[in-house]
Amino acid sequence: MSKDTKHSDEQIKAATSDQTTDSPSDQQRRMFLKAAGVSGLASAGLGLSSVDAQAVETNTAALPADGPMKVKQHLGLAETRGQWPNSTHYSWSEVPSEDPSRLEVWGYTDATSYTPGGTLNLHVSTTAASFDLTISRDGAEEKVVFTEQGLTGQYHTTAADAFLTGAQWPVAKRITIPKDWRSGGYIVTLKIVGGDGTVIEQEAFFILRPRRADRKAIAFVAATSTWQAYNDWGGANFYEGLGPSAGGATGDERFGPTHAVSTLRPWARGQIRMPSGAPRVPYNHEVPMGAAPRYENLEWAYARGYSKYGAAAGWASFDSLFARWAEGNGYLLHYFAQDDLDRDQDLLKGYKTVVMVGHDEYHSLGERKCIDSFVKGGGHLARFGGNQIWQIRREKDSMVCYKTSAATKDPVRNDPARKHLLTSIWEVKGTDWPGAQTWGANGVRGVYGKLGGFSPRSSGGFTVYRPKHWALVGTDLYYGDVLGAKANIAAYEGDGVTYTFRNGQPYPTGEDGTPMHVEIIAMAVAGTEEEDHGNPGTYLYAQDGDMHFMAQSIYGESNEETQAKFRYGSSMVVNMKKGDGEVFNAATTEWVNGLKQRDPFVEKITRNVLDKFQA
Repeated sequence: MSKDTKHSDEQIKAATSDQTTDSPSDQQRRMFLKAAGVSGLASAGLGLSSVDAQAVETNTAALPADGPMKVKQHLGLAETRGQWPNSTHYSWSEVPSEDPSRLEVWGYTDATSYTPGGTLNLHVSTTAASFDLTISRDGAEEKVVFTEQGLTGQYHTTAADAFLTGAQWPVAKRITIPKDWRSGGYIVTLKIVGGDGTVIEQEAFFILRPRRADRKAIAFVAATSTWQAYNDWGGANFYEGLGPSAGGATGDERFGPTHAVSTLRPWARGQIRMPSGAPRVPYNHEVPMGAAPRYENLEWAYARGYSKYGAAAGWASFDSLFARWAEGNGYLLHYFAQDDLDRDQDLLKGYKTVVMVGHDEYHSLGERKCIDSFVKGGGHLARFGGNQIWQIRREKDSMVCYKTSAATKDPVRNDPARKHLLTSIWEVKGTDWPGAQTWGANGVRGVYGKLGGFSPRSSGGFTVYRPKHWALVGTDLYYGDVLGAKANIAAYEGDGVTYTFRNGQPYPTGEDGTPMHVEIIAMAVAGTEEEDHGNPGTYLYAQDGDMHFMAQSIYGESNEETQAKFRYGSSMVVNMKKGDGEVFNAATTEWVNGLKQRDPFVEKITRNVLDKFQA
């Protein structure tokens, strides 16, 4: 989910009948869940009569049966804090309760990454008298490396704009990281137990960098900036929010996406750990004639109290899938956060290969320069991720991105010395550095597939156009074969370029700044305008807002002619030489699901790329 045109929760329409044989309390639950967008629960395998039993691993108990307002209070939604008591705007943002009698625990680390021997500062607020702490490394297998029980719990108040200013809680625990801990992704589990035996857990997370570079290792850069962009803990993210400081993009100045997010706050539920069987974002079921495609990940999240953005970005649904597969197949990984590259432009020089995966949407200028310099100097970039589009700025402990309002609101817009830092798409005038020049493809020429009204009946796979490419050696893929359809790898969000066909094969036109020597290996249909066929139960995700913004930003005006340049396109698998180095870009958020599902073609291509780049 990449743009500012997300549907609001009020726009979600129920897709099922009101007829039910449930008990009165279950009927009340159904009424609320339908109002909140939880439609089609029976066909999703979530019988409402068992919602209590299905409320797994949440920071709340099961959904109560006494109406929407009680549910909103119970789940700790941002608007229950009293800013606007008459509001009917539903936002699924998690915030701490102001009721100390409500059992809960939250925590965060003071940095996204550390090195062995460094000090990890853990900030915690809990209404329990004590909490237990477990730290585990999540790789080929999850291994516990630290435990401590009975830590003193303390409740702390939280600012209403914590999404912007940070949670501002004191340090609850300091840990000197042992020098023998391996580089990796580390899950910090906070656990409390209520008087009735109720167990509540919440996760923090950090990345442990290596002590030194090793050319035998692959530098794995987790998409932490995109995680932060989607993290709505505290009331807002770059897509929606509650509060005057959030910017007001909905017509009501109290509501809208924020232009900046703090990195010092907990992660939204589902970003770090997700229960087995939770649906991914792409549509994964047959759509009968006349039926409305559904957003099953939202239905699932609403029913269980998870963040609506939990499946959209984070360690759980994307980066961890590659880490487990790669380590399980014998690859040595050194882990980094995106802001590590921003701070140290020479960080990658000791490596042959850099890998980025999953939902990889936001990058800073410093980070991009680091990657670009690495590849030009002879390095290899293997990107198994998609939706590269926005430039961000890091300012102290905040990440800034004005996005579609950058042209009128970003403070650097009229500063000749800083206007190249405008937090908009990379292709916008003033920045003039098309993303395809670094990654071989960009997010304004591909985007959505197999998502709601975006080609819901498409195959979910890439059509192969260059079967003799080196990345496909040994796959037995033929011209016209479809790659990865069963795992829906060509879905959710991807990147592409402007292209044309010659003799049955696609070539870049260069119109969008894409280097003409980029090889397009495979393609899948994608679009920027969600179609509404008027079927009962339809709710829209992004109609024409993306097209309008892209047309206006790139061509200077938005009309039918310029919008048509973005309405339809393709996400792509591409390969590009750059300087003395090389880029392979699978350009889709869902490539990692092909690894998770053990698709033999996806696995073989991934091995081909990593083995060639590391040779």
